[in-house]
Amino acid sequence: MTAIADRPVPDSGAPAAPPGLPHVDLLRLRERLEPAERARLDAIEDHLQTRVRPHLTRYWDAEEFAFDLLPGLAELGLGRLVLDGSSSLFQQLVHAEIARVDLSLSALVGIHNELNLGMIAGLGSERQKATWQGRLESFDALGAFCLTEPDHGSDIAGGLATTATRDGDEWVIRGAKRWIGAGTIADVALVWARDTADGEIKGFVVPTDTPGYEATKISGKMGLRIMQNADITLDVRLPTDAILPGATTFAATRALLRDSRMWVGWQGVGAQMGVLDVLRSYALRREQFGRPLAAFQLIQAQIAEVAGNLAASAGMMLQVDALRQEGRMEMMHAAMAKATSTRLARSSAALARDALGGNGLLTEHEIAKIMGDVEAIYSYEGSYGMNTLIVGRALTGVSAFV
Repeated sequence: MTAIADRPVPDSGAPAAPPGLPHVDLLRLRERLEPAERARLDAIEDHLQTRVRPHLTRYWDAEEFAFDLLPGLAELGLGRLVLDGSSSLFQQLVHAEIARVDLSLSALVGIHNELNLGMIAGLGSERQKATWQGRLESFDALGAFCLTEPDHGSDIAGGLATTATRDGDEWVIRGAKRWIGAGTIADVALVWARDTADGEIKGFVVPTDTPGYEATKISGKMGLRIMQNADITLDVRLPTDAILPGATTFAATRALLRDSRMWVGWQGVGAQMGVLDVLRSYALRREQFGRPLAAFQLIQAQIAEVAGNLAASAGMMLQVDALRQEGRMEMMHAAMAKATSTRLARSSAALARDALGGNGLLTEHEIAKIMGDVEAIYSYEGSYGMNTLIVGRALTGVSAFV
């Protein structure tokens, strides 16, 4: 069988920014960056558009992970983005640029930085940092964040069933996790389990070669097909120092999870940038009735609506990120940003797929791939419905969860 990396690269015909036309950063957010960060963002964009994007459809179709692309991402510093001292806006715009070319890679880089590396660096012991931090920063190791369970998603905080029991000098962790990104390819898993002694949810660092850690790939997904989501079963024994010392209650992780939810809003921005890329390029080169599609009013209206959705999402995310930097972002803001941005991304992907007609059904034209991937981000980090209820509770003071 021919390796994915060796197969011919299809020509999608969709350049990053057609010459002479506005960049998809419609509100010019990158102009807010200092010159050095702006230049770095330009270099990252160029690499993603020219060295990464042309290869991704093959991996998506095959449901395989693009290991050969990781060294280039590491050279750009994307394995340690959360620790490199760059500005918050720069980091969010990088996440948007990655999502613009592929939401699976965006999920990997984002979860890697925001949850795996960020949690070990911020909440781990010195030994845990020494063991894993350097390898994670260079993408020599990948992590898996193991929270969601087969029977507990939206109610995970109260319903988490995986247990951790102290047995002499060891922890015994038993349970199951589901939808775990990179679960089959990770070198280390951050596992959340309920301590049977005090009922608190605590974090544990579990090398994936530990006996009793089993991961099975979830296949047949309509979205995030490059990301290797997995079912995890756990019946492991760990030394006592496997516990994350800064994560001995679930409250310790809430801020990170809130920030991660906000980051998914930036994924929605990036996905909409990708939609505008594909739709505009296709409309300019595809001819019907002797004219390019871009000359028809219906198509221009769809392009304008996609642009409006993108601009609304980007402006909202800019302000929410400003609140986060000021220490004033609440869960309501993160939930509203995630729900709204992904909802608009879903709407824009549907508009673009319609504009491409039958070709919109083919992954070679990319919009079918984007549309499937958007369905995933619409549902993870709290489903759309759950996030709207978080916002509703904050605005009314009344909980409508049950």
